[in-house]
Amino acid sequence: MASLDPPPPAPGKPPLPWRARLLLSAVSILHSASLRADGTANRFLLSLFDRTVPPSLAPDAAGVSFSDHAVSEHLRVRLFFPPAADGVTQLPVVVYFHGGGFVFHSVATAQFDALCRRLAASIPAVVASVDYRLAPEHRFPAAYDDGEAALRWALAGAGGALPCAPAAVFVAGDSAGGNVAHHVAARLQRRVAGLVLLQPFFGGEAPTASELRLRDAPFGAPERLAWLWCAFLPPGATRDHEAANVPAAIRRGGDGEWRAFPPTLVCVGGWDVHQDRQRAYADALRAAGAEEATVVEFPDAIHAFYVFEDHADGKKLLRDVAEFVNRRAAEHLKCARSASE
Repeated sequence: MASLDPPPPAPGKPPLPWRARLLLSAVSILHSASLRADGTANRFLLSLFDRTVPPSLAPDAAGVSFSDHAVSEHLRVRLFFPPAADGVTQLPVVVYFHGGGFVFHSVATAQFDALCRRLAASIPAVVASVDYRLAPEHRFPAAYDDGEAALRWALAGAGGALPCAPAAVFVAGDSAGGNVAHHVAARLQRRVAGLVLLQPFFGGEAPTASELRLRDAPFGAPERLAWLWCAFLPPGATRDHEAANVPAAIRRGGDGEWRAFPPTLVCVGGWDVHQDRQRAYADALRAAGAEEATVVEFPDAIHAFYVFEDHADGKKLLRDVAEFVNRRAAEHLKCARSASE
């Protein structure tokens, strides 16, 4: 995957609304200022600029309501209910992991709260957004352990919070949350109806062509990425660790290890520094015998484009995710009925 002759930089700049450019600039400055050279994060500084949304049972304009629930002493989940949750139809449940390089954000961060609302309304589904522990205070495998606990909680009925039994349970996530989602789904492969990864964050010691070409793209600075992996991985581990270099870990897997892996949808952006690893991930799953590993391309999309509601590709992504979840939920129910007859 390494490139001896780096390709030339991508011409021009990604098409972005001016509000998105301003937000990207502010986030970049904030992240740079909060990541200390000693490997710690300035949580106070981050808290000043991380706009959050408190829990509320009052539905929003789309009819989505939400509430926070404790899974354990340190783990909470925010449940988003679409308007259809008031009816009798069984809804799929999507266990969601937010992005942020394993270091930033929470379920209450405004951009991820809004994204989960849009997902809940457009699928429609109950979205369970997981407030997993963050690095560097909590390194690997804390996020994966929290994710597994949250998934088991959802599979068991979310402590009675669901309006009815889930039609099927999916796992999803973006960026670093996509990494978490993969590892959580891998732990409980046969109980997950499908996996949705929005520009998942994978790594490796040898740089890919896209990492060399897009180092100056939003969220693409190699120094920042190296800091995040160092904060998350076990002390002394390289980016070829199985938590980071997931495509390589899949290729090393034993015979039949990935054949039961849930059907997977991978969303890839043409301006995302991680795109080569995301395609390699889908290729590795297919080569290992996984049932489905579909890649959806968004050529004009930067990393994390889905948090910008006015981005041109945002609505297409919602449609693609809804189609995948509903198709796979129907197939999951069909198989469950056949098995019970």
